[in-house]
Amino acid sequence: MGRLVGVDLARALAVFGMYVVHIGPPLSATDGVASWVRYMADGHSSVLFATLAGFSLMLLAGRREPKTGLAGRQAKARIAIRAVILLALGTAMAMEYGGVIILGFYGVYFLLALPLVRLRARTLALIAAALALVTPQLSFALNTVLTEPVRQSINAYDPLHRLSDVGVLDLLFTGFYPTITWISFVVAGMALARLDLSATAVQRRLAALGAGLTVAAYGLSLLLAGKTALNSLAEGGPSSGGSGSMSGGSGSIPPDGGSFEPQASMLLTAGPHSGTTFDIIGSVGVAILVIVGATVAIDRLPRLRRLAKPVIAVGTMSLTAYVGHFVVQSMLPGSSGSSGPGSTQQSWVPLLMYILGAIVFATIWSRFFRRGPLEYLLNAATKPAKHIR
Repeated sequence: MGRLVGVDLARALAVFGMYVVHIGPPLSATDGVASWVRYMADGHSSVLFATLAGFSLMLLAGRREPKTGLAGRQAKARIAIRAVILLALGTAMAMEYGGVIILGFYGVYFLLALPLVRLRARTLALIAAALALVTPQLSFALNTVLTEPVRQSINAYDPLHRLSDVGVLDLLFTGFYPTITWISFVVAGMALARLDLSATAVQRRLAALGAGLTVAAYGLSLLLAGKTALNSLAEGGPSSGGSGSMSGGSGSIPPDGGSFEPQASMLLTAGPHSGTTFDIIGSVGVAILVIVGATVAIDRLPRLRRLAKPVIAVGTMSLTAYVGHFVVQSMLPGSSGSSGPGSTQQSWVPLLMYILGAIVFATIWSRFFRRGPLEYLLNAATKPAKHIR
């Protein structure tokens, strides 16, 4: 159980990181340690969230040993039902809160990852590596074709886009968390789930791998692209379009009508939400370090485990905590709803209050219920899968 509690701790950290991005002061309003915290949360928290989504997917499919036969078919049906529900919930929330909602993208990730749930850790790791090397360049090539007139023509026939402005093109190629590049994180999380994270040898190898990926990706990007290679594209980068990418999404790198070479050179950068090969590899390295670090801390430090129990409770109901902070923001008068480049938010107090509120709610709820409110509903919705034969 220690390794799963560690994963819950990592999941809580991912949720709080997304709170930092959505509620805390913008990067331009911070300095010192606060600036470092804000920078690490920008992009890395959502990547950690996506990596842990892949881990969670394998909990349904059979973590160390994949479920086969009837159990395997029912597990796949449960995953497919969850994917459809997340896509629907994400679309509904995007109608109110915009394309920053990640849940609809999760639904697509889960559906596309279904054929991979029975693969071994080594195979999944190789697939994740291949995707990280290929998909950013493929995304760049596709976005040179997906000009604004082409997108408008496709979106005109897309019911999802008419509903929420987040259509199929956004989900796959041009959105805040485009599947074409973000599926690498999910597959990497699936590979981690196949490993025995409680084994000391595995922990050491993963720690070395995470550190190596992080240093190699960011170091090489700095060497090739210069001192601005790691700048956040959400603020202070070549574009300040909300989520951070040069197309208004977070991972696609299409041209803006200028020359091809300057845009192509951005493939060498590794800033948060740039969606390049260097960004993907470095972000996976950071995610591995957080997951392994949380697991080791829970396994080796019993006192920390007791002290962190309220935070871990948030990780057990991360869907509720994620959706809840949007709902609470919309209910509170005068809520800015964003800490993006145009935000005037300067104080960290609102963020701390949201984190404290999530911890208090999760602690009280977990004393009486095994699952969070939305987690309970999601689990109940997948029960028809048991009728699969």
